[in-house]
Amino acid sequence: MFLTECPRDAMQGWGEFIPTQKKIDYINSLMDVGFDVLDCGSFVSPRSIPQMADSGKVIDEIDKGISNTKLSVIVANVRGAEKALAHQQVDILGFPFSISETFQHRNTNKGRETAFNDIVRILELLKTDGRTLNIYFSMAFGNPYGEMWKWEDVDFWAQRFSDIGIKNILLSDTTGTGSVEQIELLFSKIPQKYPHIDFGAHFHNRYEDSYKKLKAAYDNGCRRFDSAIKGIGGCPMAKDDLVGNMPTEQVINFMASERIEHSLNLLHFESSYNRAKDIFHF
Repeated sequence: MFLTECPRDAMQGWGEFIPTQKKIDYINSLMDVGFDVLDCGSFVSPRSIPQMADSGKVIDEIDKGISNTKLSVIVANVRGAEKALAHQQVDILGFPFSISETFQHRNTNKGRETAFNDIVRILELLKTDGRTLNIYFSMAFGNPYGEMWKWEDVDFWAQRFSDIGIKNILLSDTTGTGSVEQIELLFSKIPQKYPHIDFGAHFHNRYEDSYKKLKAAYDNGCRRFDSAIKGIGGCPMAKDDLVGNMPTEQVINFMASERIEHSLNLLHFESSYNRAKDIFHF
């Protein structure tokens, strides 16, 4: 299992500003747990997501000597990518590309073709830089805007990104609209067509739906999952009624139930969980 913890996703929609030092301490505690990746910041307009305005300061203070965990940040354009790459601590850039045209405009203020062209330019930056680009297929399992969903649309964009050399795509259920049947359909059809691409799952869902969605993806070959402690978070640009992230503790329970090996330090996870309680008041 390849596991990404997403404190950025949890924090970005939080109404109360979280002090910079508290963010740093929380993320450093997560470094101790042993996740493969921490999605820990974003280089987007501070007017859109003011909680993330201090991402550069936070990332520069993360102690990468604690573990081999890599640091990922979100960017939404070339300028954001350039800002992120100026920070040597950053290992991975993540770009939210939407299967829904409406959400692409809502989330990044541009259409899909413009976003695609931005990604091509970012790939050029990374050719000499050596760092990694993840593409998030937002609204991969449907959308709340009345736009028709079909799996062939996801396949169409997977082909486009395959053609330009993308190696990592996260199928994202941005508003928790995806059904078990849709998860099974996408993971049974698309990854086998593009064996050179590593496909993962970035689910937003109700707490009680966690196991069945994890099971649907896992049984159809997915081994890469994003999550956030207590499922806190969601995309503030999606709609008014946010649906939280896949809860990390539910992923841990799923792995225990299915007897899946992992390398997480659960004592350190408990410590991070307690820090999260202090920040998010649950």
